[in-house]
Amino acid sequence: MESTVYTLLFSVALALLALLSDAQGRTDRARTREETGAGPLRRVKRGWVWNQFFVLEEYTGLEPLYIGKLHSDMDLGDGSIKYILSGDGAGTTFTIDDSTGDIHAIKRLDREVKAQYMLRAQAWNRLTNRPLEPESEFIVKIQDINDNEPKFLDGPYQATIPEMSSIGTEVIRLTATDADDPTYGNSARVVYSILQGQPYFSVEPKSGIVRVSLGGMDREVRENYSVVIQAKDMGGQLGGLAGTTVVNITLSDVNDNPPMFDQKLYQMSVPESAPVGSVVGRIRAKDRDIGINAEMTYSIIDGDGRDTFDISTDPTHLFGIITIKKPLNFESKASYTLKIEGANTHLDHRFLDKGPFSHVTIVHVSVEDVDEPPEFDSAVYYMEVPENAEVGMVIKTISARDPDAANNSIRYSIDRTSDLGKYFYIDITSGSLMTVLPLDREEITWHNITILAMEMNNPNMIGSLSVAVKILDVNDNAPMLPEYFETSVCETAKAGQRVQTVAAVDPDDPLGGHHFYYSLAPEAANNPNFTLRDNQDNTAWILTRRGGWSQQDQAVYYLPIFISDGEQPVQTSTSTLTIRVCSCDGEGKVMSCNAEAYHLPASLSRGALIAILACIFVLLVMILLMLSLRSQRKKPFLHDVEDNVHENIVRYDDEGGGEEDTEAFDIAAMWNPREAHLVGKQRQDMLPEIESLSRYVPLANVHGYVLSKLLEADLDSCAPPYDSLQTYAYEGEGSVADSLSSLQSSCSNTDHEYDYLNNWGPRFKKLAEMYGVLETKSPPMW
Repeated sequence: MESTVYTLLFSVALALLALLSDAQGRTDRARTREETGAGPLRRVKRGWVWNQFFVLEEYTGLEPLYIGKLHSDMDLGDGSIKYILSGDGAGTTFTIDDSTGDIHAIKRLDREVKAQYMLRAQAWNRLTNRPLEPESEFIVKIQDINDNEPKFLDGPYQATIPEMSSIGTEVIRLTATDADDPTYGNSARVVYSILQGQPYFSVEPKSGIVRVSLGGMDREVRENYSVVIQAKDMGGQLGGLAGTTVVNITLSDVNDNPPMFDQKLYQMSVPESAPVGSVVGRIRAKDRDIGINAEMTYSIIDGDGRDTFDISTDPTHLFGIITIKKPLNFESKASYTLKIEGANTHLDHRFLDKGPFSHVTIVHVSVEDVDEPPEFDSAVYYMEVPENAEVGMVIKTISARDPDAANNSIRYSIDRTSDLGKYFYIDITSGSLMTVLPLDREEITWHNITILAMEMNNPNMIGSLSVAVKILDVNDNAPMLPEYFETSVCETAKAGQRVQTVAAVDPDDPLGGHHFYYSLAPEAANNPNFTLRDNQDNTAWILTRRGGWSQQDQAVYYLPIFISDGEQPVQTSTSTLTIRVCSCDGEGKVMSCNAEAYHLPASLSRGALIAILACIFVLLVMILLMLSLRSQRKKPFLHDVEDNVHENIVRYDDEGGGEEDTEAFDIAAMWNPREAHLVGKQRQDMLPEIESLSRYVPLANVHGYVLSKLLEADLDSCAPPYDSLQTYAYEGEGSVADSLSSLQSSCSNTDHEYDYLNNWGPRFKKLAEMYGVLETKSPPMW
């Protein structure tokens, strides 16, 4: 009902405004006529009497809202005038009574949607249907009412300020928007106030700036605040509309808290076997601050472990990591003390009075005892041995010790993978390294062997040592010409002509270099065919002494050349140079070195040659058959005496007879080396290994020798798992008779020479006849 009253009052006000406007228009026209000297006043046709209409927005009545009235002077009230309305909203938003000219709004108007409408009006004669006056325009303005509350378009808001900010520090500036007309009344005049967030924050009423109103706010006590700000129009007066928003304020961290260790003393332990760089433990000085304000740096400032341990900061810059700087040894020092300081890396000078921003703690590190492998007195051994060193010579005594407090006994051995040729032997208890085979620098210059030291009480604890043995050169090789050295001389050669330049080779490597001396062998010194000139540069020339060479007279000459070196002891050799007489062309190029068959009968035909070759072939076949039959007749002789078979392969189907198996080896020979000689007389093809070493290993160390061989068998991954000790000894290396076995033939690329069988007496006479070589001497031709 209240809205209806307001509507009626508003309609009355508009009617009064229209009447006043009409009266004012008449007065103005009458005054115009008088000023222009027109005739007496009389009623004439007039124009429209309005300029604009005003209407309040948001009308909510049930009846159409009366806006105003259109009236023409020609309207006599008899209904002959028809009013027509056109333009913005005509017919949809606004209607007109075509008889009375009353204008009404038939829709709810909103100034925030459209603030004014431009309309056109015209008066027509109903009878003639013609316009009585020209069309005129007028404006309908929508007047604002306070129907929109202020709004914060970007809320809710986020703001951050440092903790401990002073009073009055600006936090954020807020702006509320009111859709009402700011030029009309107080509908859009906004005032700000704080509804939530006191006493920490406040807001300025006119500007909307939020400020700190309480100093000393601590992030570590409270980090987040929710502030509610209100914006109210009508200048904050009663009846105004209001809108609110939330400002979430976060306190950012500043370095206002010093670090602090949780404990005054930390206990840590580490095994002594831990390598350098291993982590012992971590410590942390806690800081209530966060981010870079909590970053730490750690250092060892005191303690007896400053040189043994180190500390660093982890990637997060929060923890201190203690690591090993030097090797640890429980037997030398069992514990260490570290005084460690943790300090902030980023300081805020505004809060230095709250410091110091560092803290100190004590770390006690205990070293745990670990069973360690034996240690050698040197990391690497380097030795030099002349190649003529006697077999059994002690090269060096290796020393190792148990670093543990128990100080267990040490046993030594050689890693056989590093000494495949088995040139060396080490005493199992004393560590004496000796040779067991002759050394040859020309065959192997360096021997790199690995010595193993094992604790007796703990075989798993094995230490290793690299030993480099350099074989020093000894002048033990004679210089000589290449194995097969041959040259040629032309039949047309003159006396004094050079036939060949010879150069000897010597596998030795003297420090000052080779110095060879050449001459003809004494038996060929005065031969009439060739002579030798030593050039004093390790070469020599072979010269002719005469001319007139002929293949028919002699096709091949053998010239013995005597060569000696300049080192002590002096080594000499005689090499034979084969010189063939060849036919050459005019420029001295060899054409043929084969003698012509001048003495063949002229009547010898091709058939005869074929017959001769066939006879030779048949003769060779017969010789081969005879040799085969002879070898078959000798086989039963080899098996007559079963006990004298030397090269037999013994196979045991059982796993060992234990103490009853007395045929496996003679233990007496191992305990008494002299008995081994007696055994050797009975079985000359099998000398125990202990005999070959008895000259170099004391009798008291037989027990150590057995342990050494046992250890060697345990460490040899290729050895068969025998349960009994089979001692076939050094049949080749240590036996006086050397080796007669063909099993060792793979160790050499050359054929065996058996001439020494002639010196072994009547028992080896048959072998000497079978394998011996008859010496045939033919005088050389030079």
